[in-house]
Parts: sequence; structure tokens; C-alpha cells
Amino acid sequence: MAYELLISSRYLVAPRKQAFISVITLISILGVTIGVMALIIAISLITGFQEDVQDKILGATSHIMISDLSGEGIKDYEKIAQQVAEVEGVIAVTPVLYEQVLLTGILGSSGAMLRGLEFEKEKGYAPWLQKLESGRLPEESEAGLLLGKNLAANLGVNVGDSITVLFPSSRLSPLGPIPRTKNLIVSGIFSSGLYEFDSTSALLPLKIAQKLLNRENRVSMLQLRIKKIFAAPQLAERLREILPPYLYPTTWMELNRSLFSALKLEKTLLFLTIALIVFVAALNIIATLILMVMEKTRDIGILMALGATAESIRKIFFYQGAMIGLIGTALGCVLGLAWCWLANSFQLIKVPPDIYQIAFVPFRLHFLDLLMIVGVSLFITFLAPLFPARRAARVDPVAALRYE
Repeated sequence: MAYELLISSRYLVAPRKQAFISVITLISILGVTIGVMALIIAISLITGFQEDVQDKILGATSHIMISDLSGEGIKDYEKIAQQVAEVEGVIAVTPVLYEQVLLTGILGSSGAMLRGLEFEKEKGYAPWLQKLESGRLPEESEAGLLLGKNLAANLGVNVGDSITVLFPSSRLSPLGPIPRTKNLIVSGIFSSGLYEFDSTSALLPLKIAQKLLNRENRVSMLQLRIKKIFAAPQLAERLREILPPYLYPTTWMELNRSLFSALKLEKTLLFLTIALIVFVAALNIIATLILMVMEKTRDIGILMALGATAESIRKIFFYQGAMIGLIGTALGCVLGLAWCWLANSFQLIKVPPDIYQIAFVPFRLHFLDLLMIVGVSLFITFLAPLFPARRAARVDPVAALRYE
């Protein structure tokens, strides 16, 4: 071990008569520890919340949606779907037909979005369709209805119950136009984990939905699944070049731009705000080392009289500040990661699902985020001892030992 490192490690634990400096050193380490721990917890919370909401949104919707600007529905959708599927980066294309309806159950009525899907294609990319809460998927030619978990609870229905569907279009009768209604049997109940989707969605086989909504051979939009979800804007631009002018692709990022922009801004602000804790701890390191230099002036004079260079004195006090930063950062990482593990294991942070779309906040920390936190902490704490170390190196040994 270099003698500079040996001396700095002995200075780190002050003797009994210098207990005050030892307490300040402990406070400095504690400040760095709390700062790093808070950074890890905050970044893990924001990252976990963002990724969980993103996964649920993408599980309930799609990466790119191709819509008809005319509002009449997409004609020849099978031909267009085949053309789009050949574009590089597209995994699957599925048609969707939707219409706003009114559902009436045992406990009352509720507005819902009726969606016609090809379940065999959709369930390959939607885990919530592979494992229903109860019941089963309806057959392609079966007029069975899938209800979201929260919607079924609001209507007071279960698998096998009958529901009356009120369509927005009307039919003529001797008494004039009257609303069109249809009684359907609930074949299954699903839970996507996205509160809004589970509270407003009723699903039917596509062919049945086309018949009920009088949209034969038409769909409302085409849903695309792609290989790289963050390449959706570039892929959408390529699709605009090959699609007819009345069709417009919209990405999942455009639909949820405000949500993810707010989360990204909040993550940045949290990082900068909580990093101030580490900065304050760095000020404590500076104060501790300045006091240590004043206390060890005699020792510095003796070392320089024995041949120690100014560079060696500078290293002694730099190493002492660096060790405070290293110990505090290491403890902060251990405690922060331990808290994240406990919070995930016991679901400690509960949130209202009707507001935040999730029941609890998961903590997820990316390796690059952890590296950034450790890097910022070490940079600040390594910067702090430079001034005290430089001051120590400028001590005049003659003046230090004059009265010894």
C-alpha cells in the first residue's frame, strides 16, 4: 500500500480526542449514502412506472394504427393488410372494427367501445387474451361477447349472462325510427391491466361485429405490431409513402405523447433535484477536510520535513475525501437496491388504478441509469477534496514546526 493511502485511511478514523472531526466525517458519508439511495429509488420508481404503463398500453393497443380519414371504414382491408405486412420491420397486421354502444346488464347501463377482432391473430400478441379472468374466447362465427373486468363489474354480469347492446344506428318501424338492439351472451371476461381499457371495452369476433354494425367487408383500422417499438415514427413515414392518401398511420408514441413526455421530464427533474443532496454532502466533505488540514498542520510539517513532497500531501487528503465518496456511494447503492427489491416483493407503493392505470408502482433500474448515478456521485465527491488537498500541499513546514 502506498504510504499516502495508508496515512489517509488512518486519518479517516480520527482518534478519541478528535471525535468532532470523526462525527463530521460520518455525517459526510451519511449524506452521500442518502443522496445515492434517494437517486436510485426515485429513478427506479419513475422508470418502473413508465415501463409498466407502456407495456400495458402496448398490450391493449398496437404499435401503429392505420385509420381511414373519411370515417366510412377501410375497404379491401385484406389486400392493404397484405401489402403492409410485406414492409420490413412489421411483424403482424390485424383488422379492427369499433363502434360506441350502450350496454345494459343486471346492475344498470354503461357506455362501451365495441371492438370486432380476429381473436386467433390477436391472442398471439396480447397475453391478456391468452389467459382470461374467466370464460373462453368466442368462436369466429359465435356471437359471444368478451367484457373487460371492470366493465363486467359495473354491469353486474358474469360468464353466461345476457347483455343488451344498444347500437347508435336506428331502424324503421311503423312507429318511426327506433334504436337497434341485440342480446348477446358473455363468453368471457378479460383483464389487460389497463384500467381505462378494462372499463370501456367489449370484444366480438370481427365477422359478427361487421354484421351487427352493417359494415360488411369494412374495418375501422389496421393494427400493426413491429419489431422495434421505438422505430415506430420512421416506419410510419415509410407507410405514408405506400398507402393511399385516405389512410393515415398513427404511432403509439403520438397517441401517448403527453404522458411519456411528462414522465421523461419528471425523471430528469427528479435526478437533478435529488443530486443536490449529493452536492450538499460534498460540501460537508470539503468542510471536514479543511478542519482536518487545520488539525494536522503539525503532521503535515513533519511529513514534509522527512521528505514528503507537496504532491504526496495533496494525495493524502484527496484519498481521504475519495474514500468518503466511495464508502457513501457503495452504501447508497446497496440500500437503494435493497429498498427496490423489498418494494417489488411486497408491492409497497399502492396507487389508485382508475387514475394511474396500475395497482402498484414497480421499481425498475436500468444498468445505464445505475452507472449514471454512481458516476455523478463519484464525480461530485472526487471534486470536493481538490481544494482542501491543494491547501494542505501549500503548508509551510517551517511555520508548522516553529513552536514544536
